[in-house]
Amino acid sequence: MLSTLHHPPRRLSRFFPANNKPRHFHTKPVLSSSQPVTDQSPSSTSPPESQILSIRHSLLSREVTATQLAETYLSRLKLAEPQLKSFIHVSNNVLKEAQSIDDKIKRNENVGPLAGVLVGVKDNICTVDMPSTAGSRVLENYRPPFDATAVKKVKEFDGIVVGKTNLDEFGMGSTTESSSFQVTANPWDISRVPGGSSGGSAAAVSARQCVVSLGSDTGGSVRQPASFCGVVGLKPTYGRVSRYGLIAYASSLDVIGCFGSSVADTGILLSAISGHDRLDATSSKQEVPDFTSQLISAALLESKPLKGLKVGVIRETLENGVDSGVKSTVLGAVSHLEELGCTLSEVSLPSFSLGLPAYYILASSESSSNLSRYDGVRYGNQAAAEDLNALYGDSRAKGFGSEVKMRILMGTYALSAGYYDAYYKRAQQVRTLIQKSFKTALDENDILISPAAPSAAYKIGEKKNDPLAMYSGDIMTVNVNLAGLPALVLPCGFVEGGPIGLPVGLQMIGAAFDEGKLLKVGHIFEQTLQGCRFVPPLIADGIPQ
Repeated sequence: MLSTLHHPPRRLSRFFPANNKPRHFHTKPVLSSSQPVTDQSPSSTSPPESQILSIRHSLLSREVTATQLAETYLSRLKLAEPQLKSFIHVSNNVLKEAQSIDDKIKRNENVGPLAGVLVGVKDNICTVDMPSTAGSRVLENYRPPFDATAVKKVKEFDGIVVGKTNLDEFGMGSTTESSSFQVTANPWDISRVPGGSSGGSAAAVSARQCVVSLGSDTGGSVRQPASFCGVVGLKPTYGRVSRYGLIAYASSLDVIGCFGSSVADTGILLSAISGHDRLDATSSKQEVPDFTSQLISAALLESKPLKGLKVGVIRETLENGVDSGVKSTVLGAVSHLEELGCTLSEVSLPSFSLGLPAYYILASSESSSNLSRYDGVRYGNQAAAEDLNALYGDSRAKGFGSEVKMRILMGTYALSAGYYDAYYKRAQQVRTLIQKSFKTALDENDILISPAAPSAAYKIGEKKNDPLAMYSGDIMTVNVNLAGLPALVLPCGFVEGGPIGLPVGLQMIGAAFDEGKLLKVGHIFEQTLQGCRFVPPLIADGIPQ
């Protein structure tokens, strides 16, 4: 899969048993754009290009119009949607907004950096002109009177919101199966889940139904779907992007994140939506840099472009519980980083395994408080009842799905008078330990790396009735949310499965507000990765990419 796969990194040889050879996948020569390239010839693939910059160049050079681009993406969306079900709602204003951009260009007016770019928005992020349901019947047909700050900024930069993407109800899930409306499929194999809870946003970008998309990440809901769908996913530092207009799940953990088919596109979208917002008290006043200013094209890279970069491989993420194929692919990525000049070392985070139970106690506790507002009076659907208590109870019973009800019960129990100290208080103490362990590790390393998930995408329904197995899939990601740190996931190879293989994501974790470094390293990794092309088989032949 990687040009450097055969060379184990120094000081990490214990992860490379003599009888555990790296895995390669060989397929027939590529005949169409619908197949990933997995042979070892460097000339067989080119690095992923920025679709946003390509669109901008095409528009300003008058090679194509925004309306033509919008029609192309809408055609692909409609072709794939019956199988994928990425979107809950598709906007009726896409062509009208595209025509408005064309009119600006004809008048030689300046257009924003997202001009003509179709953006999918997760349906727990408020939009004034479309429903915002959070994937729940309790908010069915709810139309907010305002745009979330992130959506407002996308529109200010001339981005076009193409529609609202599917999700697990209120972001509670890892497969998008707990949506109250539909189950989204993975473009790499429609019998498999796309991940969650931002599965619709990830699948839409993977299948090129939109250029980029917004998701939310409470415990890995951007990064795990990015890994499953073979796209780039970025969870920013807590406070980097305003949460105003994000329907709350767990307020101390929720962040709005970005999906793209390349690191550059993800960075451009992050630049657009970042910054302080007076409407969000947790929004940081930290200066927002140009996240793409340090991204260097492959042609200009030195032989060792990451020379001197200190990379820590988290020991606990490559031990028991990780699929052998995922482990092999991630270790191939580790080797690739070493050949790019990185200095590698093994890092131990002793509190890592405690993150999962602490996360579920804290997230469930906060959700039990946040979701108490859905009483059938102020928001959403109202059940017919004879008295107020029955109104509350019936509205919630009919409006909430089983996963949401279970987490509300868990959170209410953890916050109850007799158990607060034993559960919630102790989970907060564990959170402090996790924050300290990450700070120590990042004081000694520039970035930390791990798999994004312990497995590739699994079958729809495989873990729906086993919540503990589903929750354990978040082990790689929840600690980052507890620490409030940024993390980037990008595809690094394939494992066997599906029609032509399943993508695997590599997670890079950085210090607070150091998204620029993650994007720089991820871009160089992406530009130098050999023999992998992350275009899923669901993309119909004959439709331009």
